[in-house]
Order: sequence, then structure tokens, then C-alpha cells
Amino acid sequence: MDFKDYYAVLGVSESASPEEIKKSYRKLARKYHPDVSKEDNADEKFKELGEAYEVLKDPEKRTEYDQLRKYGAQADGSFQPPPGWQSESNFGGGGYTDADSRQFSDFFEQMFGGGGQAGGRSAGGGFGRNVRMRGEDVIARLPLFLEEIFNGTEKQVSFTVHEADDHGRIVARQKTLKVKIPAGMREGQHLRLKGQGSPGIGGGDAGDLLIEVELAPHPLFSVEGRDVVLTVPVTPWEAALGATITVPTVGSRVNVKVPKGTSSGRKLRLKGKGLPGKHPGDQIVILQIAIPEQHSAEASKLYEQLAEAEKAFDPRSKLHL
Repeated sequence: MDFKDYYAVLGVSESASPEEIKKSYRKLARKYHPDVSKEDNADEKFKELGEAYEVLKDPEKRTEYDQLRKYGAQADGSFQPPPGWQSESNFGGGGYTDADSRQFSDFFEQMFGGGGQAGGRSAGGGFGRNVRMRGEDVIARLPLFLEEIFNGTEKQVSFTVHEADDHGRIVARQKTLKVKIPAGMREGQHLRLKGQGSPGIGGGDAGDLLIEVELAPHPLFSVEGRDVVLTVPVTPWEAALGATITVPTVGSRVNVKVPKGTSSGRKLRLKGKGLPGKHPGDQIVILQIAIPEQHSAEASKLYEQLAEAEKAFDPRSKLHL
């Protein structure tokens, strides 16, 4: 008897999660569904996929199958059940009818025997042509400006769905929706629109549309989580003596106090001035000392006087060996 590698059938690894197994099954079952596929071996492939999914979707059956793979599979591809093997995850008892037994391989029947009706068409295993299948979810990436994310906006979104035409062929169709984007969405976050994805097969529900927000580069601000970050230049005398300066935020302009004796890289936090939400972010102001490229003769003399007055200060003292 030949061994059936159900992981290979579904194109997943032995460590695949239930979600990965389900996703792969849906993708391949759509490809080989007899109602829409033009592949020569579509019917046989579809049944094989259903059999593999019937075993791997159930934790108990999957555990038993993993034991079979470990102790029963031979190097030449043949299979010999381990001594004393008896499946505990019976598919319902009562044996197969002639019609049902054709839905499973000899390997499946002998290893998990019995209950063809429980594991076949009536159990929803996806073996027959009358299967209802949910449509694919579609991801549409939507670039937005920071101001649009901050305030919320309404945008036209175009994306591609796959559906069966009048001849049963899977075709791509362009779809456009007007979508309201709530204020405060973060980059990479998804907005799910139920039923706006690809249509289902056999009367199955349509998939969903997942809109993934992408943040377009901004000339002033960057974003870290819900916090907005802005680097602000200050003069040496503002940093040394302290000052009140005006800085932009995404929604307005505010006055900020520069503490006396500020060094480059010092961060000031403006509470609640980041992205809106249940817990609004902050704006982080990073102070950066800026030196004029050209100095007047008078300014140069003042710098010389300052250097003489502060000659005891060595900012590189920690670098000395």
C-alpha cells in the first residue's frame, strides 16, 4: 500500500498551524474545484485535497497521522502500519457504501477505517461538486498622508477579486469602493470590510476586503506607534540660556519651552499631540543645536570670549584613555 503524505498534498510543513493548513486547503481547493477548474486531473486532485484536509484539520486525527508517518512510512514510499495499530479517531463507524469508498484512498480507508458517510460528503469534507466554499479574502494596500491618518478621510479603493464566469473559468475582475478611513489608524493596521472580497463557490459566502494602511513619507514628521516625532533645530544661545519656541504639530502649532542648558538630542514630550485614539499618542520633539554656517566678525569675537570663559569645560572628557 502506498503512503499518503497529506502535508505534501496541501503544500504545508509538518509544523504548519491549523490556520496555515486551512488557508492552503482553501486556496488549492478553489484551484481544483471541479465546477471551475480546467485541469485534467481536477476531480482526482480535489478529492485528494479533501482527504488530506479531513485528517489534518482535526487535532486527534492529525496526531494519529503523525505517528503513522513516523513509524509506518518506508523509504521506498510504501507503507506498513505499526504493529497493533488501531485508529481511535473512527470516522463514525458503519463502513463505506460503494459510492463513499470512492471518495477515500485505500491508505485512508485502512488507517482510519469506517464511517465513510461521516467523513465524506455529508460531513462537509469538501469531496463533492456540491461543496459551498467561502470566497478569498483580498488585501488592498492604501497609501495615506499623515494628515489623512490624523484626521480620518474617505478614499476610493481599487482592488482585484477572482470569480467564476459564465463558462466556469476563474477570472480576475477589478472592483472599486469608496471607503471611510477612521482617524488614528496606524501603518500596517487592517480595516476589514465583510463580504467585499472574492465571491464564494457553490453559494458560499464572499470573502472580506482587508485594507492595509501605508504611511506616505512626510517632510517633517515620522511616526513610532501612536507617537509623532519631530526634530527641531535650536540656536546655541537658545540651548544655553533657555527659550520659548513655536513648533508645528500635525493639527496645529504650539509653544514649547526649551530648558536652560539643553544639549543636542534632548527630547521633549507633548502629551496627546500624537495620533488620535482611545489612548492618544504624544508628539516627541527632539532638540538639535544648529550652528550658523557663517559668522560675523563680532560673533566670532564673542565665541572666542566664550571659549576662554568656559575653557575648563571638556565635553570629550569621557573619551580620554
